Amino acid sequence: MNVINLEAYKDKVLGCWTGKNIGGTLGAPFERTREINDINFYVQDLKGNPEPNDDLDLQLIWLEAIKKHGINNITPSLLGEYWLGNINGPWNEYGVAKMNMRAGLMPPLSGSCNNEQWKYSNGAWIRSEIWACISPGEPDKAIKYAYMDACVDHCGEGIYAEMFTAALESAAFIVSDINELIKIGLSKIPEDCRVTRSVHIAVDGYQQGKDWLTTREALVKDSVDLGWFQAPANIGFAILGLLYGEGDFGKSICRAVNCGDDTDCTAATVGAILGIIGGYKSIPEKWLDPIGESIRNICINCFLRVPKNLNELTEQVVTEALKHNSNANSQIKLNSEATSVSSEYCKQLSCVETATKLWALSPYGLTFDLPHIQLTVDYINDLQIASGEEKKIKIKINHKLNVYEHLITLDWRLPDDWEIKPGRKSCCYVDERTQECSFSIIPGQVDGGFLYIELEIKDCKRMNPFILTVPFQCKDTVKNSP
Repeated sequence: MNVINLEAYKDKVLGCWTGKNIGGTLGAPFERTREINDINFYVQDLKGNPEPNDDLDLQLIWLEAIKKHGINNITPSLLGEYWLGNINGPWNEYGVAKMNMRAGLMPPLSGSCNNEQWKYSNGAWIRSEIWACISPGEPDKAIKYAYMDACVDHCGEGIYAEMFTAALESAAFIVSDINELIKIGLSKIPEDCRVTRSVHIAVDGYQQGKDWLTTREALVKDSVDLGWFQAPANIGFAILGLLYGEGDFGKSICRAVNCGDDTDCTAATVGAILGIIGGYKSIPEKWLDPIGESIRNICINCFLRVPKNLNELTEQVVTEALKHNSNANSQIKLNSEATSVSSEYCKQLSCVETATKLWALSPYGLTFDLPHIQLTVDYINDLQIASGEEKKIKIKINHKLNVYEHLITLDWRLPDDWEIKPGRKSCCYVDERTQECSFSIIPGQVDGGFLYIELEIKDCKRMNPFILTVPFQCKDTVKNSP
């Protein structure tokens, strides 16, 4: 049996949050700098408190969702609802996601639509630690939750970035070698994605003996087309910090900050990773003393009761992890025995099966959960429509129970001047397999804004119909600058 010692696990979780606080505080004054920085310690007069950090705030909200509903009941839509109710940060992708969800564009539409400028940015991978800490040593579990999280306000590279960090951080509970951790993280994202490319630039620069400034410049040049404040380059800066820091906590987080750009995020992630690897006990006292153990919030609604210090946060995370770990599917147990993980298990950490399934998920699918079926409207490339222009969509239906075959009727309640092929009413048989129906909609007159089209679902074995409201967005409703 593979085991992580419970006390060692707790120390690593506390180390994670402490390293997160330290790195975020160190980098806060330099966020968005495009020049190279030159620091080796905090520059603020902190008076025993860390800087507030949204990187941590959002994870406190996810923890509330886990406590209330249980980790196995977490879904992208549930996280979206918690976001709408508890996060007041209006900036960048956070604001786009909230606007989308208020219009009925729930995840993953909230991250993929009207979000051209920020869909590949940094807001998701900076909040991956919660999933790693809940799933220590099980990166495939961590990346499933990381996907659910990231698709609330990102798509593509923005999601891959969080899958990468969640996998790396989860594996760090049982693997200490940075190079091996990087390989595990890379196994969970596509080989041809931009995040992978940036990680390779950082790794190759270090292995070829280039100085960190040269490697940093290569990362900047490679991301010119994406612009600043984007995930690929900043993931590269974090990896640069880990490699060129060579195991030294302070040197590593300073290297990340000195690269510039999203400095509080890169240093916070580096600090969290090193905190997991070495535990709280490994963090030098000089970095601990100036900021203490408090948590300062910046974007959480004030009425929500969240942990006020890192020890309280650690205890709550450990409690939820133990609930999750009691599941028979857990491959690593948390108990009082000495940590012991087989080499065979470690070889499986880079398995790509789970990750490949996540990559295949459509970023333009809106799922409706009915009592007996799950119905997804897949807009294929986006949900924008224009008068007279054909819009193709797919309807995917999954039976939740798989106990009988039955007939489902789909009845579109379209405006009179709209056309739909093959017709406004169609039927399909639903069994244990996913059933798909394709439609081509040609809108009539549309006046701008969001439109909500009713879709009636009738089951031959039920008397009551279900009425779904399917959103569409008129083209050019939202200015979406690249």
